Amino acid sequence: MSKAKFKMWTAVSAILVANSFLVACSSNGSDNKGASTSPSASASASPSTAASASPAAATKYPMQTTTQVTFWQELTGNLVGVKSSQVDVPFYQNWTKVTGVPVKYITAPPNQGKETLNVMLASGDLPDMIDYNFLSFPGGPEKAIKDGYILRLNDVIDKYAPNLKKYLKDHPEIDKMSKTDNGSYYAFPFIRGDESLMVFQGPIIRKDWLDELGLQVPTTIDEWYTVLKAFKEKKGATAPLSLVGLPRPLNESGAGAFVGAYGVTRDFYLDGSTIKFGPMQPGFKDHLANMRKWYSEGLLDKNLATADVKVLDANFVSGATGATVGNAGGGIGRWQPLVEAKDPKAVLVPAPYPVLKKGDTPKFGQRDDPFTPGGMVAITAKSKNVELAAKMLDYGYSTEGGMFFNFGTEGVSYKLENGYPKYTDLLMKNPDKLVPAQAMALHIRGNSGGPFIQDKRYIEQYLALPQQRDAINIWAKTDAAKTKLPPITPTPEESTEYAKIMTDIDTLVDEMTLKIILGTEPLDSFDKYVDKMKSLKIDRALEIKKAALDRYNKR
Repeated sequence: MSKAKFKMWTAVSAILVANSFLVACSSNGSDNKGASTSPSASASASPSTAASASPAAATKYPMQTTTQVTFWQELTGNLVGVKSSQVDVPFYQNWTKVTGVPVKYITAPPNQGKETLNVMLASGDLPDMIDYNFLSFPGGPEKAIKDGYILRLNDVIDKYAPNLKKYLKDHPEIDKMSKTDNGSYYAFPFIRGDESLMVFQGPIIRKDWLDELGLQVPTTIDEWYTVLKAFKEKKGATAPLSLVGLPRPLNESGAGAFVGAYGVTRDFYLDGSTIKFGPMQPGFKDHLANMRKWYSEGLLDKNLATADVKVLDANFVSGATGATVGNAGGGIGRWQPLVEAKDPKAVLVPAPYPVLKKGDTPKFGQRDDPFTPGGMVAITAKSKNVELAAKMLDYGYSTEGGMFFNFGTEGVSYKLENGYPKYTDLLMKNPDKLVPAQAMALHIRGNSGGPFIQDKRYIEQYLALPQQRDAINIWAKTDAAKTKLPPITPTPEESTEYAKIMTDIDTLVDEMTLKIILGTEPLDSFDKYVDKMKSLKIDRALEIKKAALDRYNKR
């Protein structure tokens, strides 16, 4: 995003101008019972835990109410090109049926969630619930609470969310991740319920092309260069490697795709006990030099800055692309049918995260925590239906709610076979030719996150292809568990300073990345950009990160 665009949104809402603080989802409503909408009251309330009060009474579903609640969410990626609003999605229609709560859905366009939320918060016209990663709110969730946008949920969970409360009590390690340093719960979390659900993204490549060309699946940067060059020269690929460019260029570099070979990521990471910012390290310069070379030789998609999932769809269908970075389900599962329809022999397979020296273990890779920022749902401070919203959200942590979120409606999207919820052909062999990732997005939230506990039986079926199952094992072979920062949070006092610093830093890094790769600035400009980062107080941002990590470790 350009500086001009950042400044435009800053003018709209000065409190929402930063990128993520993280480093790469009853009875009638009450009138805010047990929850303060006053910023000062929210900030000064004494910490409590979800296990601190006597158990709340279980809610009987469906509830009997005519009160309508409002729910804001950005359209999920797998619905793009299928539906334009949650209103038309069977899952959301059925959520009302199973909980008994009428819902008005407010849908933000894909890849525009942050900007749309900016405008909404600035207007003061807030819904009851917001599906948004509030760890990426400038200053973090405590600032969002203090500013009067979302509620501190401790009392709300105590009174109206017995299912979530019990789960957090039984899983203290996830409970630690789900709150701030002050002990504030701020959202109904998306929780990955098994280790097998935490790794799902990495490099993907056309194995049939490799076989035809007598090449092996690449593991090093040099091998990738050889492969991409062959794809261009011998297969006629015009975008041999195509990567999503939104919301920022080389979007998956935050998790370490390709850039990780040089010992850095696009974001903050742990090097032992030290926090570092990748784009100011020498390794990032080496990465940009490599990407610049690949781009100049036509090995990268020319739409580097603007490519989205639709562009990748078209590239795979046309044969322009032979490699990318994507998910096992929404990537391999999405594109394998597309390439196979064009060429029955086409096969997409996972490739390891690249390294420089063959045999080395990748330092970085995608790996989620059990508590996952995407899919969390906050209740806004202006909601007049706090009790109703909380009880609706708590449904996802109940036994029946877990079945609904992960598997949908029995007899429609799944059938029980010897007690095992097996997805029907409506999802796995969709009659409208939707790939499983898209069909699932219509009937479940298992593959997109939300306020529930993800079930490993979902992934056992979602990864129907052998190469999808192989992908998880291949992509998991990294040191990401050692280098990934936990979900740390800033204090409200740190927030304004950090937000201003990182808005300027991220704008600078995005500009630097594009200009150097596209060749509009020389590689030697990197040192100038690093000096500029220092003048913009990146060292102070690192100090704030370190303080937040120290507090997290003491929770």
